[in-house]
Amino acid sequence: MKNAEQIDKIDVFMGERHVGTLAETAKGLAAFQYSDEWLAKGFALNPFSLPLEGRVFLPEYMPFEGLFGAFADSLPDGWGRLLLDRHLRQRFQVNAEEISSFYRLTFLSDSGMGALSYQPSQEFEGYTPPCDYDTVALECRKLLEQDYTEDLDTLFHLGGSSGGARPKILTEIDAESWIIKFPSSDDKADIGLQEYEYSLCAKACRLEMSETRLFPSKKCTGYFGTKRFDRRVEGDRTQRIHMVSVSGLLETSHRIPNLDYNQLMRLTLLLTGDTQEVEKMFDLMCFNVFSHNRDDHSKNFSFLYDEAEGRWKLSPAYDLTYSSSIGGEHATSVDGEGKRPGMEHILAVAKKAGLAHKKAIKRAEEIREIVMECLGTYL
Repeated sequence: MKNAEQIDKIDVFMGERHVGTLAETAKGLAAFQYSDEWLAKGFALNPFSLPLEGRVFLPEYMPFEGLFGAFADSLPDGWGRLLLDRHLRQRFQVNAEEISSFYRLTFLSDSGMGALSYQPSQEFEGYTPPCDYDTVALECRKLLEQDYTEDLDTLFHLGGSSGGARPKILTEIDAESWIIKFPSSDDKADIGLQEYEYSLCAKACRLEMSETRLFPSKKCTGYFGTKRFDRRVEGDRTQRIHMVSVSGLLETSHRIPNLDYNQLMRLTLLLTGDTQEVEKMFDLMCFNVFSHNRDDHSKNFSFLYDEAEGRWKLSPAYDLTYSSSIGGEHATSVDGEGKRPGMEHILAVAKKAGLAHKKAIKRAEEIREIVMECLGTYL
């Protein structure tokens, strides 16, 4: 491995195209500049903080430790960061606390979420093929409870670039990219079945979701899996799709409950210019409220850039399950209400977003009825 001081520039790519260059300053900030190639034929990675301009962009240190949100979204979070930190400590005797977020990008290469990849990259050896899901779940539990597992290399290669708090692996199924989740130490044994049933309910509510499955287990009711929407198979190749979370777009930490659905509705209209996308965000808000999905923080909303159409779209819904946030309130408040949002708050958001009142009432009531029918045992 190289020492952190030996890497002061990182080239950012999207496929074979050179997007631009990151350079770490003396103050630990990752300055960024688009390449001439990208300026001629590319698009803004973030139209708010990184417009398509030929200048040097300098981020604030917080909230992403000197990175812009579009690059911070590439980094593993929660489970993935835990794996990387343990891997560095156990295999290379490196104190992960002394490594900058800038340097962490070099451990991604092209394995991060979204379409961006980074060079130079650190190469890890010792990868072993995936084992069965029950074994993976057991090793995940060992790492969480004992801070050690003999299969750390396998877990790292399977899930070291993933985000979110729950253990998960990134894998290929029928030549397509999937995410499969496993229980954390705080989860119920049937968490996989629960999230799967939530996904079926969301589809019944006509929310856009990627394909989901419940993978069998001999130890529990099954493991939840979903096909990745930041990957798309076209012929014999997999296309990576640029994705930025609301946290990354607004350059704000998802660990601080500082958003309201009024803001998300305005952001959706401003970014997409499409009222149908705003209606999708409204539907997602309704589902989260009625299904008690209160972990609706800014990392759990994302937008995808469609290069063929040259526009942004709201991503399919994800991470939908019964959950609570700080103080049991919604991480994203509903017209200012976080603890007990109801129909009046939902309709206030719809009104401020310019949605038709009768249509909003009908849609909200439809989603509430379907949620109660499908998920009543969880609520």
